[in-house]
Amino acid sequence: MRKLMPLLIAAYIISFVDRTNIGLAKEGLEADLGISAAAFGLGAGAFFIAYAVCEVPSNLIMHRIGSRFWITRIMLTWGLLSSAMALVQGEKSFYVLRVLLGVAEAGLFPGLLLYLTYWFTRRQRVAAMGLFLVAVPVANIIGAPLGGALLELDGVGGLAGWQWMFALEGLPAVVFAFVVWRYLPDGPHDAKWLTTAQADRLVKRLAAEQEAGTAESGTHSIAGVLKDKYIALAIAVYFCHQIAVYSLTYFLPTIVGTWGDLSSFQTGLVTALPWVFAAAGAVFLPRHATTASRSRTILMAGLTAMTAGLVIAALAPPVVALVGFCLTASCFFVVQPIIFAVPASRLSGTTLAGGLALLNTLGILGGFVGPYVMGLLEDATGDPLSGMWFVAALVAVGALAGLLFPKSNASVAATAQTGALR
Repeated sequence: MRKLMPLLIAAYIISFVDRTNIGLAKEGLEADLGISAAAFGLGAGAFFIAYAVCEVPSNLIMHRIGSRFWITRIMLTWGLLSSAMALVQGEKSFYVLRVLLGVAEAGLFPGLLLYLTYWFTRRQRVAAMGLFLVAVPVANIIGAPLGGALLELDGVGGLAGWQWMFALEGLPAVVFAFVVWRYLPDGPHDAKWLTTAQADRLVKRLAAEQEAGTAESGTHSIAGVLKDKYIALAIAVYFCHQIAVYSLTYFLPTIVGTWGDLSSFQTGLVTALPWVFAAAGAVFLPRHATTASRSRTILMAGLTAMTAGLVIAALAPPVVALVGFCLTASCFFVVQPIIFAVPASRLSGTTLAGGLALLNTLGILGGFVGPYVMGLLEDATGDPLSGMWFVAALVAVGALAGLLFPKSNASVAATAQTGALR
């Protein structure tokens, strides 16, 4: 935890700032380039199509050639392309750069989750994943006010505020790539803080757990991953979850901007508040998922709370709506580590690398659907909140699907499932 998590969290914070700062640029892109809300939603979502297509190959490459080299490569290319977003001239260049950014970043998230399986046992894994996912709300807490401040540079040097934001926020990824190359070990045997005997014991223990999980699941190939009903269920729930995460990420700044005469920096500060609650949820709640029954209860409660928060946000005046958004965000990263613990407990080796990427690939398509539908509905109604009903309905479907997760340690496949969720 001490040696690895700060490095991994920092890498993903930088990644998520670069991935989501586009939400703050929405109004500037509309005003300066004439990009409509629907075109914005399509471009924001196009990232995820490219990301999804390249995820499984990327994770398989990382499993084959090593984490250190591949994560460094991802960070370099995405940092340069993120800065290049400052060069957008219209809808076509917007779409092209978003697609290229998705290709460049593909595999980072499932790759880092795969990397955690090289170090943490099943009992530790959900807590480790929950701590790692703190990076996302922290990125929004930092990124929203920072992006808002950079937007205030509008006109300096003849550049728009959104151009300054993209150009400057892409640079930390390039710099941090060299930190990853210098300090990230490929696995336990490359860690200077472990003796050879300690590394051997850890590797053998993890290998034994993976073999037991694979035997329970009966899945030994990537082609068979979707035949595992619990993994297929996890994908469906994750799809609904991601619709909520990215709809809020990309459209919350616009919604907050309708609440009064706020500056870009003030909008960034208000937008950051729900992510404070998201960070608190990620730190304090996943650790309680110690059995299959508790994990199922926490999963369903989290998705139900997300639905309620979205309904409140769609109906209530600004202050109460902000409370609704905070309630929804507080459960984002309580639900996610439970979902990703499923393949981590039931697959091994190359199949695990591909299975984690496949879960993220199919689930993250919700990151395309959510923003795209939100944009279409905003264009049709003129109300940026109109899409909240669509998002709430899909999250409610996810909560109902949670009923099918194992409810006791005696359930089918619960041995593997429970091990992962402890």
